[in-house]
Amino acid sequence: MKIAVLCSRIRVEEKWIFEALEKRNLAYDRVDDRQVVLNIADPGAWSQYDVVIERSLSYKSGLYITQVLNAWGIPTVNMAKVAATCGDKLSSSVALQLAHIPQPDVWITFTPQAGVETIERIGYPVVLKPVVGSWGRLLSKINDRDAAEAVLEHKDTLGSFQHSVFYIQEFVKKPSRDIRTFVIGDRTVCAIYRSSEHWITNTARGGKAEVCPVTPELDQISQAAARAVGGGVIAVDILEDEERGYLVNEVNHTMEFHSTVPLTGVDIPGMIVEYALEVARQRKPAEAAAVH
Repeated sequence: MKIAVLCSRIRVEEKWIFEALEKRNLAYDRVDDRQVVLNIADPGAWSQYDVVIERSLSYKSGLYITQVLNAWGIPTVNMAKVAATCGDKLSSSVALQLAHIPQPDVWITFTPQAGVETIERIGYPVVLKPVVGSWGRLLSKINDRDAAEAVLEHKDTLGSFQHSVFYIQEFVKKPSRDIRTFVIGDRTVCAIYRSSEHWITNTARGGKAEVCPVTPELDQISQAAARAVGGGVIAVDILEDEERGYLVNEVNHTMEFHSTVPLTGVDIPGMIVEYALEVARQRKPAEAAAVH
């Protein structure tokens, strides 16, 4: 069994994954995504790997590298189709809608004028998000028309086609916290509350983490959300609404867990390695069947 870990810089999470691989005496290589060159007609050295664990900081690099690897028949954790769905908030929302999973209401517009008119019709406040982004960056809580016009014009002027797709989400009055659950394979392995006086509760933005019990209801919606985006190693961000209960806010495919492991005592890196091994084992019978 030979494994590659595709990464950018080495964070705590990657160090723990390396330790989990070494603890199991597994042969592995660290592959810097900034140095990767792919000839799509020739897998070359990649063909030695039974599975690749993708931990790229760059959504772009991770997505396109795994897309090529999957085309070669090399499984990745997570698969490119999962990354494509999770990494784009509109794609995630559509997947959740198709699976009938409760989520905040979302509107999409493509011009600042349509955006302002839609927000005025919905009513303030609303949340404006980039369709591609992480760590709670570039989120805007829009409280009035002046803010709506300014932010939408600014995004439209940035030039990127992704910024000119206006993802407008209802503002959910949550109890100063959200919930992040961790799903690996078919298990919700743990969950944390992320609390803050600020409306953005991400730990990357200063939110305080506390252990959250995994109730049957929380387990059910977490697994359903993970399945909706294709499954694998998934973090699900959930909001608590007074009337509607749990709402899935976002689904993540390369989550961080440096604060979760010490807090919960759950061996997430070890579970990721075990899941990757299972993915690799499932590939072997399929290859044998193809030969015969």
